[in-house]
Amino acid sequence: MAKKDDLKIHKLLKDVFGFDQFKGNQEEIIKSILGGNNTFVLMPTGGGKSLCYQLPALMSKGTAIVVSPLIALMKNQVDMIRNFGTELGIAHVMNSSLSKAELLEVKEDLKSGKTKLLYVAPESLTKEETVEFLRTLKISFVAIDEAHCISEWGHDFRPEYRRLRPIINAIGDNLPIIALTATATVKVQNDIMKNLEIMDAKIFKSSFDRPNLYYEVRPKTKDVVKDIIKYIKQNPGKSGIVYCLSRKKVEELAETLIVNNIRALPYHAGLDSQTRKENQDKFLMEEADVIVATIAFGMGIDKPDVRFVIHHDIPKSLEGYYQETGRAGRDGGEGNCIAFYDYEDIHKLEKFNKGKNVAEQEIARELLNETVTYAESAVCRHRLLLHYFGEEYNKENCGACDNCRYPKEKFDGKEDLKLVLEAIEDTKQLFKTKHIAELLAGKLTGDIKTAKQENNEFFGAGDEHDEKYWTAVIRQALVHKLLSKDIENYGILKITKDGKSFIKKPYTIMLVKDHDYDSNEDEDPETMAMGSSKDGGADKTLFSLLKDLRKTIAKQNGLPPFVIFQDLSLEDMAIQYPITKEEMTQIAGVGTGKAEKFGEPFIKLIKEYVEENDITRPNDMVVKSVVNNSALKIGIIQNIDKKIPLDDIAYGKGLEFGELLSEIESIVSSGTHLDINYYIEDYVDVYHREDILEYFKEAETDDIQTALRELGEDEYEEDEVRLMRIKFLSDVGN
Repeated sequence: MAKKDDLKIHKLLKDVFGFDQFKGNQEEIIKSILGGNNTFVLMPTGGGKSLCYQLPALMSKGTAIVVSPLIALMKNQVDMIRNFGTELGIAHVMNSSLSKAELLEVKEDLKSGKTKLLYVAPESLTKEETVEFLRTLKISFVAIDEAHCISEWGHDFRPEYRRLRPIINAIGDNLPIIALTATATVKVQNDIMKNLEIMDAKIFKSSFDRPNLYYEVRPKTKDVVKDIIKYIKQNPGKSGIVYCLSRKKVEELAETLIVNNIRALPYHAGLDSQTRKENQDKFLMEEADVIVATIAFGMGIDKPDVRFVIHHDIPKSLEGYYQETGRAGRDGGEGNCIAFYDYEDIHKLEKFNKGKNVAEQEIARELLNETVTYAESAVCRHRLLLHYFGEEYNKENCGACDNCRYPKEKFDGKEDLKLVLEAIEDTKQLFKTKHIAELLAGKLTGDIKTAKQENNEFFGAGDEHDEKYWTAVIRQALVHKLLSKDIENYGILKITKDGKSFIKKPYTIMLVKDHDYDSNEDEDPETMAMGSSKDGGADKTLFSLLKDLRKTIAKQNGLPPFVIFQDLSLEDMAIQYPITKEEMTQIAGVGTGKAEKFGEPFIKLIKEYVEENDITRPNDMVVKSVVNNSALKIGIIQNIDKKIPLDDIAYGKGLEFGELLSEIESIVSSGTHLDINYYIEDYVDVYHREDILEYFKEAETDDIQTALRELGEDEYEEDEVRLMRIKFLSDVGN
């Protein structure tokens, strides 16, 4: 490239974009495009992808077409280019949001040669009249942003992206293409380049590592919303995004944050475009601190100071997770990425995939498996993410993830790794992780039987451990490059050159066991300010005093203590320190009725305790709940008043019978009296009724499982014990 052009590039960088120097390999990418080359750019969020096509577009003759998936993203970028001080016509959007008059103006600017950048949605390009019009223009090159949308293996596959190549051919001959993405595995990169027919492209890859981001995975408990609120309250004034998988959860969580005095707004595809735009602008302009969103939010949003990204639900893929967390700390500052994980969420996502064809289900399953690997592994999270994208991470300790800050004990995995590799070799390298783990653990599954491996020498060869253990060993064999996953048959384990050498001459490799979020092993409250320990951070001294008071009041009233307030309620009081009746009604399991009937002495005790010990009450931490299901509860109460059978109520409300009982238990424990005798008389044996009531009168706890053990699990059903507990609590407590 001529020195004159070199100088022009740097002059434009300073004059138009205001930067003194390029970031990373931006300059090489720009020169590649100006040289007329097909170019593939893999650059993490915050790396400056958009400049890579904006600057050469300003230098080239004609107009550059930028294909982008989201209207919000296009508008954002067009506004930025125009704000650099050049005339308005320099950049335009062409999509369905334009009126006829606006479209006419865009076309006039394009014909006159004013417009250097034209942003279009892939759907607009499929229209014949658009293609015909673009054929009449001088096109400099085509930039395809968010190119991972091309690949079925990408986290945001869009079928219309796969039709781009023939459309580009129709617009002009031999147009240079630049494909850009922030997230693509080797498989996805390959897919993008094949589909766009740019196998000759110059490839530019930046490191995927974002050293300023702190990654953490926490077990998702029933207190997940409280945990999120605590975290946000502990980081006042900071911008953050909370991702949820469903629109319904977005709405519920946004409402809950708002009633807890957090400036939050929802964002999802179900909102009309005007509301979405307003909410996005309020977040960008700092009129809102938190956006609660589905993955519809954030693609291309240029807000550099997002300080936290929380995943209420684990994402469907690691690419999605990486891109969503990548919206934090784009200015190089603080960026905390916290995901809540519960394997039940994985089951839900698997159910969503049921409607897809077999190939799509297989892809979705493999992507989910990678997410589970990331969540459950105790290996450095920076290393895991980089390994997933085909990059090595050589630091021993990143210092910026929960696994490195709070490492688990390591063990010598030499023998176990050797056993895994030998089992894969023996079974002809034809199987995936799950199959090999089950084979070694000796688990006789349908797949093992189909493969006729129940008599294989490796079946049960590692049965001193379960399949979860062997899954962890295989995952770490992949990270240590002893194994790889076949690109064509994704998920099939193949032994690498290093793996073959290891079988011949094993050496010590230190491994760690995976996290087990189903046990209490990962409940260390030290790991995170927002983590919930077993007692939820309750004041132990106050909790003890409250229990003593409850015992005294229970004795005076001739009632078991749990009828007054359950342990859960006392724990919450020992966290929130309620000192008024209104605050008492915000405590878990305490409604207006309970607060009126038993609240006074507890409020008095707490007030005195707070004053004597000079405690600063976290009254801003009282998690107020939005009564989203108040209509459901009112409906249940009205139906019970009409003596409608509980089975019919459950059916009418779209609930399982157990779910209906949970709703009734919640109503009763909050202090509302319900008469369900009409149903009990038909459902529960008369002798059983007497026995269960006698049990609860003497019991120390109202726990159902304890009651079943005491009464006899063979003779008593769980539902009848629950019904009688409801009657008992309602009659004597309310």
